[in-house]
Amino acid sequence: MDRGPRVRRMGFMSQSPTPRLAVFPGQFDPITNGHLDVIRRGVKLFDQVVVGVGSNPDKREMFTLDERVEMIADLLKDTPGATVEKYGGLTADFVRQKKAIAILRGIRDVSDLRYEFQLALANRAVGNVETVFIMTGDQYALTSSSLIRQVVSLGGDVTQLSAALPANVIGKLKSKQAELRRLRPESDTPLT
Repeated sequence: MDRGPRVRRMGFMSQSPTPRLAVFPGQFDPITNGHLDVIRRGVKLFDQVVVGVGSNPDKREMFTLDERVEMIADLLKDTPGATVEKYGGLTADFVRQKKAIAILRGIRDVSDLRYEFQLALANRAVGNVETVFIMTGDQYALTSSSLIRQVVSLGGDVTQLSAALPANVIGKLKSKQAELRRLRPESDTPLT
């Protein structure tokens, strides 16, 4: 009896004819090498990983949704099994819409764990969806998009962040930084 295509994954054979899809949601403002590490490792666990780019109402954004999607699409063009889409509203609703079997999340350190655990429980309660955690590589444990936005807004040298950021993102951050300088009034007070 034929059960459809067999997919080899981590030494096991999947009998499922339905692709195993995960959603990796986030603001990605900007996307970092740590995020890319989680995506590349995620496509080894799932047939497809959809990077869901959303907005966080509690955070001020540096790049528009469209700018972030464009940057990520460029970075993922050579990553089979990874795609990017923007979304609004609840992550659980987006996951349901995509018919994903899991939410993929990266954990940098123990301080992330509590917050991610709360999100995972909420997404299970609201959306009946499981969360799969991947530990980021050691070299990315201290990388934070929020800190990177601070460096940019305070006029720091973004080229010093080359270990944490893809080259195209550094270029876009330099452009944003130049734009901020043009808009900033002549004072010592940084934009926050």
